[in-house]
Amino acid sequence: MSAEIIRTEKLTRAYSMGGNVVTALREAELVVHAGEFIALMGASGSGKSTLLNLLGLLDRATAGEYWLEGAAVSSLRRDELADLRGKRIGFVFQNFNLLPRYSAWENVALPLAYRQGEFRGQDQLDRAREALARVQLEHRLEHNPTELSGGERQRVAIARALVTQPAVILADEPTGNLDSNTGVEIMRLLKELNAEGRTIVMVTHDLNVARHANRIYQMRDGVLEISEAVHVTH
Repeated sequence: MSAEIIRTEKLTRAYSMGGNVVTALREAELVVHAGEFIALMGASGSGKSTLLNLLGLLDRATAGEYWLEGAAVSSLRRDELADLRGKRIGFVFQNFNLLPRYSAWENVALPLAYRQGEFRGQDQLDRAREALARVQLEHRLEHNPTELSGGERQRVAIARALVTQPAVILADEPTGNLDSNTGVEIMRLLKELNAEGRTIVMVTHDLNVARHANRIYQMRDGVLEISEAVHVTH
């Protein structure tokens, strides 16, 4: 069995809203091994984005434990979380989250630029070029997002997620803003990356997209459960 990348035990997130406590995530139990492709499905408000934010170290759990590559993260300071997030987690968002005045390679290199002088300018360019080549966009290095199609923007976002060689890629509705044909291309790319050994956790509301994963989980009212009704074949 490959190494554990993610483990959660009774992971819970509650919010205070107008004097009431709303539990968005209830005691989630999840184990993801290196090289797996996991899909999280659920209706709006079911808790899937809350879980993804916790896995991505963008938020803290109210209770429970979370281990990333075997290291407990619940007690880390904010700066330690930011450092770990920048080095070990790659993000792909529905709306791409690209800076419009930056070129494709500059957008891809941003996670490296945040590493406080660890990578020089030429190193950033070289690594960004390599990541863009992996998503077949090396010919778009100097183009900014306004000059790219939706599918190209998402490929730039995927290259940005890859550039730090992260332990896991978290994809939040990666085909949500794309037409169906472009969505198929993006899923083909994610499948290729997974076949190369990349670990992917993806949120989607689309069962056809989720079927690309090795395992599908359903979120209902903050409860995470394996989807026994969906048989994934490859």
